[in-house]
Amino acid sequence: MTGEDEPLAQPDDAPLVPEVLGAGDGDPPPATGAGGLDLGELLAAATQAAEQVAAAQASLLDARVEGTAGGGVVRVVLNGHLHLLQVDVDPAAVDPDDPSMIGDLVVAAFADAQQQVAELQRQHDPMAGLGDLGGLLGGG
Repeated sequence: MTGEDEPLAQPDDAPLVPEVLGAGDGDPPPATGAGGLDLGELLAAATQAAEQVAAAQASLLDARVEGTAGGGVVRVVLNGHLHLLQVDVDPAAVDPDDPSMIGDLVVAAFADAQQQVAELQRQHDPMAGLGDLGGLLGGG
């Protein structure tokens, strides 16, 4: 027989199973992914961000923003999700000879309120301080 058929010899004191870091101290090693990221911390951060987004969305749904035009003769109310909730027109502003003017005033009042909602949304954005991550996260 040649040495090819013989099992490899191991010293008597060599462990058969490699030792795992953290084994025996009662705590499993932290779950890490590529680059040594702590997946538990990453999951906790993602959960917290999702909770912040949900709270911001609820707050925006309850918000009320008023836009006006024509010196206040037309007033619209939007919520933070840009849903039109109310339109008020002062009857004295209605010109029977030019009814399209009311439509123009409603559009202007809506644009006024829409700008205010955009600012409100920026203020409630929990991701605002993270920079432009939209491309990385599939948005944008």
